[in-house]
Amino acid sequence: MSHLAPLEAVIPTSLAPLDDHEDSAKGSCDGISEFAVVGSAIDDEPVVTRKELWSYYLYHNGDNGIGPYGKCYAVVRALAHKAGYDPAQGPGNSCSPTGRCVLPWVGGVKSVSSIVLIAQGVSFAVITLLLTTVGPVADYGRFGRWVLLVFTVLCWAAQFATISLTEPDHWGLAMTLYIIGFTTFGATIVFYIAIFPRLARNTAHVRYLREKHRRGEITVEEYELEESMETNRISNLSTAHNNIGNVVILVSNLGILLALAGNPKVNNYALLLTNGYWVLLGIWWFVFQQPRPGLPLPKGAHYVTIGWKQIWVALQQYKQLPYTFTFLMGVFLLADYAMTNVVMILLPLWGLVGLRSSKFGYHNVWEYWAYNIITGLFIGPSYAFAQTIMAELTPPGYNNMFYGLYGLSTASASLIGPNIVQAIIDKSGNNWEGFPFLFALSTCASFIIWFGVDVPKGKRDAAAWAEKRRSNFQGGI
Repeated sequence: MSHLAPLEAVIPTSLAPLDDHEDSAKGSCDGISEFAVVGSAIDDEPVVTRKELWSYYLYHNGDNGIGPYGKCYAVVRALAHKAGYDPAQGPGNSCSPTGRCVLPWVGGVKSVSSIVLIAQGVSFAVITLLLTTVGPVADYGRFGRWVLLVFTVLCWAAQFATISLTEPDHWGLAMTLYIIGFTTFGATIVFYIAIFPRLARNTAHVRYLREKHRRGEITVEEYELEESMETNRISNLSTAHNNIGNVVILVSNLGILLALAGNPKVNNYALLLTNGYWVLLGIWWFVFQQPRPGLPLPKGAHYVTIGWKQIWVALQQYKQLPYTFTFLMGVFLLADYAMTNVVMILLPLWGLVGLRSSKFGYHNVWEYWAYNIITGLFIGPSYAFAQTIMAELTPPGYNNMFYGLYGLSTASASLIGPNIVQAIIDKSGNNWEGFPFLFALSTCASFIIWFGVDVPKGKRDAAAWAEKRRSNFQGGI
């Protein structure tokens, strides 16, 4: 770990705006004091309580995505297939389980699968608008306290409303509710994740260590390490609870699907269970969450436009946060980190074998079992690692803005990547032709993250950037 500058290099209280003519190629950490890193937390914030921390974990347990991504999608597909027809047979005929299925669309017809992709594209556009407009605003005042609640309630309402849709002609309304649920769920994940770095800085353990550092009993490196470990602990436990929620809901849904096999409303019943589970576990966060308001909105700024102004300034000054933006680019390409990248490279590499061999390369059932086991062991933890690294590289006090950019990176990758692979497969007619693209993408992203991101320096760059922004608070963002 690289060392911080000595105390003689303490940053002045009043700082000039960031200047691109500074030696930004090395980042901005050369003149950073220990105060910039350790003093960046707001000391008058309440200490995290046990109930608050557990309610945070339980929210992620319930907000596992199976409802918005899985069951709402299943309801939409089922209703659309009932309303559609097989183009080979003509209107008035039902869709066959294995044949094409189309619906009237803008004066013509379009396949159900294409319509769902359009809905996902619209959802991504709405998510982009939300994360860039609402995300940065959540860093100011008490606005952030209510953002997660509003999006959560909207997501719950969209899913409960979907449960009541059972007739084929309801497919249009079901698609609208699917878009609402899809976008609000994406927003809940981003704004939920943006909370945990602040929680980590305010646990009793970290607050105690901060006081020890101020008394000169531990070094800044020791404090940094302990704060990072606390951030990792909260992120990993939160991810573990999310996975527990996935298992509980999937097993419960399996019981419903087996018990009500053949019932046309089986997906609606499963959605009722899934959404009810989230409500039961998620409501407690809003009960036990303690107020931790951000800075007041700058003079002359407006809630509607400040988000775009903030992001524009941040993008202009990317040289001051080189490792943060390099990591965001790596996340866009891979959405992963560290040793899990090796597995991300090996998985598509194994698929490349299937291009030349019919015996190996995802041609056997055991290979798919191995794939899922490896994914669970290595790829699942990568989400926790990536969230932790993003927490390290995010300027304190600007969590929602930068996690909004992080959410855009992961969401856009999830939308663009599968469509590129699908286009490759459609053109070649070979399911294995997508693996070269995946292998190249994973390898490129891994090298960007491995060799382009220095976390300790990036953390200090982020702390310095935040301090400078706050020192010029009245005159800018």
